[in-house]
Amino acid sequence: MKLIERTPYLNKMISVIGTPDIKVITGIRRSGKSKLLEAFKSHIERNIPDSNIIHINFNLPRYEELLAYRPLYDYISSLYVPNKRNFVLIDEVQMCEGFEKAINGLHAEEKYDIYITGSNAFLLSSDLATLFTGRTFEIHVFPFSFAEYKEYFSYTDNYSAFDKYITEGGMSGSYLYNDREAKYDYIAGVFDTLIVRDIRTKYKIRNTQLMDRLVDYLSDNIGNLTSARNISQAICQSGEKTNHVTVGLYMQYLCNAFAFYKIRRYDIKGKKYLSGNDKYYLSDHSFRYAKLGTKNMDYGRTLENIVAVELLRRGYEVYVGMLYKKEIDFVAIKRDEKIYIQVSDNIESEETFDREVSPLLQIRDAYPKLVIARTRHEEYQYDGVKIIDISDWLSS
Repeated sequence: MKLIERTPYLNKMISVIGTPDIKVITGIRRSGKSKLLEAFKSHIERNIPDSNIIHINFNLPRYEELLAYRPLYDYISSLYVPNKRNFVLIDEVQMCEGFEKAINGLHAEEKYDIYITGSNAFLLSSDLATLFTGRTFEIHVFPFSFAEYKEYFSYTDNYSAFDKYITEGGMSGSYLYNDREAKYDYIAGVFDTLIVRDIRTKYKIRNTQLMDRLVDYLSDNIGNLTSARNISQAICQSGEKTNHVTVGLYMQYLCNAFAFYKIRRYDIKGKKYLSGNDKYYLSDHSFRYAKLGTKNMDYGRTLENIVAVELLRRGYEVYVGMLYKKEIDFVAIKRDEKIYIQVSDNIESEETFDREVSPLLQIRDAYPKLVIARTRHEEYQYDGVKIIDISDWLSS
């Protein structure tokens, strides 16, 4: 498989070399965590001549004898080299029973620079502080961005490349398949493996049919305000018994494993966060087509999903904006920076253009305001609102 250097993630890992933190690489399955760890290993070999690298990949049978914490700890200890910089790189660490005991023990000795990857359901962001007694530094890996997609296929024209990316998505393993159906079979398989192997195993879920129904509902309603209560009512109307508590738990499990991202609402005028209905976006938009089919592509929702994930990828806190009962698709916040964003597939008609721009014009502060759409021409301004093509914005 062709490889590209995922520079932002690699640079983030390089920037924390030598810090005492346990570095944890998270992200949805098949998003490239293992390849990133290998690229980091190559960087160490090239640039740190006094390094000693202890690399364990639990996907490989040769490490089967290390699937308990004590043999893992003893093996790493036996490979320690004094007077060298000792790096410990472990892939799929959750496969080792009691792995946290080994990692905590190694960390306590203050002799190793530790980097680990693991299955999302078993290495949750919310559990890191509980699992590990030392400080952790999380590097969150997403599926391929549009910029990475272009680099992979050596595309130079943004517009034609985006027409392909919107249907193929960022799961790079699917790029090996030429047939579209084969691509979607692969993508659906990745998602189903995530659900079956990780979430169901971790939480001992018995009602697999409810989980499947919930996944289909959330995938079909990306970009819509929703709640566990509304979903449970919709499922009950179709003849299946459940309640909002169970549905809410299952939704949380899906978000914990990065299958979906929950986006909360933000009151722009009152400058406060709102409880109740939220929006859910898939970690990669291709999952929607792979699970539900392509009869109704609904490009508007897909574009919204792409922008939401890109904002998260760029390190923003992302919210749905509310102003005078009107909705702003996204309020993106990073430290002192704030951006208001509307997303649309097509703004050629005057009615659609006004609908997208008017809520932004009602915002009285001086933060940037964007309409991101498939305009297929260079960006321009309208009363201080920047209108930009989505492929150009994704490439910037």
